[in-house]
Amino acid sequence: MDAELLKYPIGKYTPPRPILKEHIEKWLEVLEKFPQHLQEEVSRLTHEELNWRYRPEGWTIHEVVHHCADSHMNAFIRFKLTLTENEPTILPYKEAAWAKLGDVTHSGIQESLQIIQGLHNRWCALLKSMGEQDFKKSYVHPEYGRTFSLDTVTGLYAWHGSHHLAHIRQAIHYKGNF
Repeated sequence: MDAELLKYPIGKYTPPRPILKEHIEKWLEVLEKFPQHLQEEVSRLTHEELNWRYRPEGWTIHEVVHHCADSHMNAFIRFKLTLTENEPTILPYKEAAWAKLGDVTHSGIQESLQIIQGLHNRWCALLKSMGEQDFKKSYVHPEYGRTFSLDTVTGLYAWHGSHHLAHIRQAIHYKGNF
């Protein structure tokens, strides 16, 4: 099995240039549907199946669901900071370390599914309220030492949700063989 394909089953994110209104509209639709698609993928899984990994040394389905809640919460806050401040420097977080905290290791996925649903409702309402110039605003990501515009980040998080849905489907396909 190709390790890179297992890690990036839908490929890596590459933003289109230029980013057009049609791209934003498509990404908004993906973000709106993500909570429902995630719920559909995991709702019938047993405790054992939630512990299946999508690749060797990869996260379990359980961890992926919690990661999506953590990651998308951070993204939403970054959007709000960017819309209310002048090119803020965002605070990175250690996603692998967050996946080992007690709220992940000692709880089911239902709370994260609820967070994702509510968060995406608010995030999509925010995105729909934004004008063209709002999407051009950017933040500084200190780990990468560069700025990211909100139009690019909108695409990134539409990709991110699809990326992790593919991981979950992959874990189910391989039935815990990793």
